[in-house]
Amino acid sequence: MNAPHPQAARNGGESDTRKLFQPARIGDIEVANRVVMAPLTRSRADETAGDIPGSPMNVEYYRQRSNAGLIISEGTQVSPVGKGYMATPGIYSDEQVEGWKPITQAVHEAGSKIVAQIWHVGRVTHPDLTGGAQPVAPSAIRPNVVAYTRNGKMEVPVPRALSVAEIAEVVQEFRRAAANAIRAGFDGVEIHGANGYLVDQFLRDGANQRTDQYGGSVANRARFALEVIDAVVAEIGAGRVGIRLSPVTPANDLSDSKPQAVFGYLVEELNKRGIAFIHFVEGATGGPRDVPGFDFAWARKAFKGTYIANNGYDRAMAIDAVESGRADAVAFGRLFIANPDLVHRLRHDTVLNAPNPKTFYAPGPEGYIDYPALEAIAA
Repeated sequence: MNAPHPQAARNGGESDTRKLFQPARIGDIEVANRVVMAPLTRSRADETAGDIPGSPMNVEYYRQRSNAGLIISEGTQVSPVGKGYMATPGIYSDEQVEGWKPITQAVHEAGSKIVAQIWHVGRVTHPDLTGGAQPVAPSAIRPNVVAYTRNGKMEVPVPRALSVAEIAEVVQEFRRAAANAIRAGFDGVEIHGANGYLVDQFLRDGANQRTDQYGGSVANRARFALEVIDAVVAEIGAGRVGIRLSPVTPANDLSDSKPQAVFGYLVEELNKRGIAFIHFVEGATGGPRDVPGFDFAWARKAFKGTYIANNGYDRAMAIDAVESGRADAVAFGRLFIANPDLVHRLRHDTVLNAPNPKTFYAPGPEGYIDYPALEAIAA
């Protein structure tokens, strides 16, 4: 196994004074640098045992990438109904909590910090993935997406609109997931509010056509997201809570008629709550950055916590964004898949491995823990 030595990768070339490679504080979390590993679904949890992470292979994957200042875990569902993909981990059972413990321990021993991305996919799933349960959503609107299940590729069904009482139950699922994350050794949580999943579905009018207190006005559509934030903050403290947002991405067939209005309101409300960070997908997830509809520069100024930028950043863009103050930190996704020692490579401007999309979600170690690492440059 050709894995990097995290300590050497972290300490090599510390003379680099550019902010991207310098220590920082994200809420209550002290990080060694401002390079963030983005949440990456890899579909390698033990599904038959109950969506449990923590195999030696899982531990090694995260350990290898612990040169990041902060690791955001792969999306981990807050309930069985919140699952949208095969072999993704959960964080609602004691067995799942125990499975995460060796991962968080390995990350900490390597000198990094890690937060759990807690998510509920809402309507973007199929009963084959949820134990037979019908998908849920703010409104009974079927997205034009397919789900990949053990029975093959399936068109997702029309979801069932959550009742007000059920919404309160989902809020508590997020709260329990945050508590479980701390029990599992995580340094905090990132609420998945992006890419067309449940929190995003409530925010955007392409999926939310409710007429009660959770629909219609901007404030009503933001209510669920803020209730989740408030519950999680009450459980683990604002300094250990972040959220991922993607105001203009069309991912998972989601849209909004006025993203600046709804996400502008949400940013201002999040700022009042003093959470640690907002992790913004700038543009279309995994696609163009120049998508109109939301002013990310405004959000950077309006939000007083840490602004983590994401989507298509390379070395030069990341260095410039942090040096100029347009972002406090930059998250990398695919580059971290293929380059376990990414921070070392970015610091020294060395060649990067190319990721292999064919192994992104495949089981086993290939394309997971076998990407080669450079020899660390001695300090």
